[in-house]
Amino acid sequence: VCEHDFEPEDSAHCPAYDAPICSLCCSLDARCRDQCKPEGRIAAQARTWVETLLPAALAKRLSPRLLEYVAILGLLTTAIGLVLLVIHFQSDPRDPAIEAALTRALWAAFFVLLIVAGVVAWFFVLAHESRRVAEEESARQTGLLLDEIAAHERTDAELQKAKEAAEAANFAKSRYLVGLSHELRTPLNAVMGYAQVLERDPGLTDGRAHSVKVIRRSAEHLSGLIDGLLDISKIEAGRLELARDEFRLADFLDALVEMFRPQAEAKGLVFRFTRPTKLPEVVATDEKRLRQVLTNLLTNAIKFTTGGEVHFDVAMRHEIATFTVADTGMGIEAGDLDRIFAPFERGEAARRKPGLGLGLTITKMLVTLMGGDVRVDSRPGEGARFRVRLHLSVPARPAVPTPAPAVGGYRGPRRRILVVDDHADHRELVRAVLAPVGFVVDEAEDGAACLAAVAATPPDLVLLDLSMPGMGGWEVASRLRESGYGGRIVILSANVGDTRPPEAEIAVHDDVIAKPFDLARLLDRLQVLLGLEWTAEAEAPSAAPEIAVADDRPTPAEAGELLQWARIGYARGIASRLEAIEGEIRAAGRRPGPRLVELARAAEAFDMARLTTLLEGCDGDA
Repeated sequence: VCEHDFEPEDSAHCPAYDAPICSLCCSLDARCRDQCKPEGRIAAQARTWVETLLPAALAKRLSPRLLEYVAILGLLTTAIGLVLLVIHFQSDPRDPAIEAALTRALWAAFFVLLIVAGVVAWFFVLAHESRRVAEEESARQTGLLLDEIAAHERTDAELQKAKEAAEAANFAKSRYLVGLSHELRTPLNAVMGYAQVLERDPGLTDGRAHSVKVIRRSAEHLSGLIDGLLDISKIEAGRLELARDEFRLADFLDALVEMFRPQAEAKGLVFRFTRPTKLPEVVATDEKRLRQVLTNLLTNAIKFTTGGEVHFDVAMRHEIATFTVADTGMGIEAGDLDRIFAPFERGEAARRKPGLGLGLTITKMLVTLMGGDVRVDSRPGEGARFRVRLHLSVPARPAVPTPAPAVGGYRGPRRRILVVDDHADHRELVRAVLAPVGFVVDEAEDGAACLAAVAATPPDLVLLDLSMPGMGGWEVASRLRESGYGGRIVILSANVGDTRPPEAEIAVHDDVIAKPFDLARLLDRLQVLLGLEWTAEAEAPSAAPEIAVADDRPTPAEAGELLQWARIGYARGIASRLEAIEGEIRAAGRRPGPRLVELARAAEAFDMARLTTLLEGCDGDA
């Protein structure tokens, strides 16, 4: 209660405030009505006297108001009587007649004043009781308010706990999604990379080239879906940024149709696509997000339609584009129309199909973020119709880049690039991409091998993976800089969350490229970082190294020795021997064959049963 602290003997606990109070404040504060001394007030003591002097039955009938009135009236009557009695003695008339008249007058005045005193006493009692009732009501309301404040504090504490639990769960979800995206991007990088390598092969027939293009676009589609796993967290956190891309709308739509028409026809569905004859050649919006929205809708339409048709219609008026995706599938129940856009929510009919229930959630969030709206009309058994309206601005001066000519090589001395990755498939992919262009490609499987290779033959550029056993990518980059390496360092990462370096590692690298990487972007970054001048494919230097021929080792004798080690569980010796064989193969200008790669994977996983099976096959080839 007090603003200052006092010694314990100078303060006491106040029941009115439920807090310590000093003696001075206790004396000055009369609003508490002496709650610390419930029997100390005059009214309580008078009640005690009445209960002592009068019979119990009569004492119970006497109300506190009546007792207070009688006490006040008695005091006023006594005061009036004493005043009149003093007047009577002071007058002292000599004439008995005058004395009698004075006595009568004083008695008359006494009774008149007694009536007035009775009225005044009653008003005083009523005023006092009103004040007391107001104080009691105020105290009661204060108590209720304090109880409500305490309840709010408990609620706030519970909400804080719930918030912390939700944040912890959201953090765990984000970490899980980041890890999941990393695991999905790792194999997808090889699929997308080799598809781009095959696209550059001039010997492909038109049919094969078209198939490879579909593979690449499907891989890009999968990459977009993986990105979508992280979009919800980014949107909820307000960290998703929209880009303004200028692209050819007709080519964009044709690519979508080319991707989804085969999927629909494979299920026996009719895929119908309509668009106006006049479309803006170039529009500006976030191309990736628009593709993601339409991909989600078309994927659902094909997935939930077992027979009939899927329609994809595009209309545009005054820079407002309307994309309509309709199907003749199972439809959506009326009760599910409001919740299908919630995360992980799916309609009753959709539960029989695999999926997470995130596609429509991401679609709704992205469309809203892009300033548009999405609507759905559906009836059970009659299919569904989704309509998306977005503003696609038409730039006054389109800046769509023209396709760059195929890169066949570069002018000047050959540049050496060191690829550091614990996955042999990824190292082979980068070699397959860069070796035909004229780069000398070295490989290292971990951080220690990278440091040794740089110390022996410093490369012009290091392509460094982040997620590796032992030393991570950032640590390897730091050690390279500490050792005095001044070449370029480019980070390759399948983990989107790892592309932002720690504060202490900001200056150790020159660029970051996410997996699965785009071949054109990789070549563009190499051109900038190494100052290259590309040559057209027809002008490629004839001395450019070719992709190394695969080696068929281990030989039967080597396989027999390794088989003996596998049967006794000598995993470390097997791993060392396989590394030595791989080093001999690399030194001879060849590359490890699939047999050696498979053995190395089994050894890395300590899978002795798999190693024994593979080595018995190698030994049997003799």
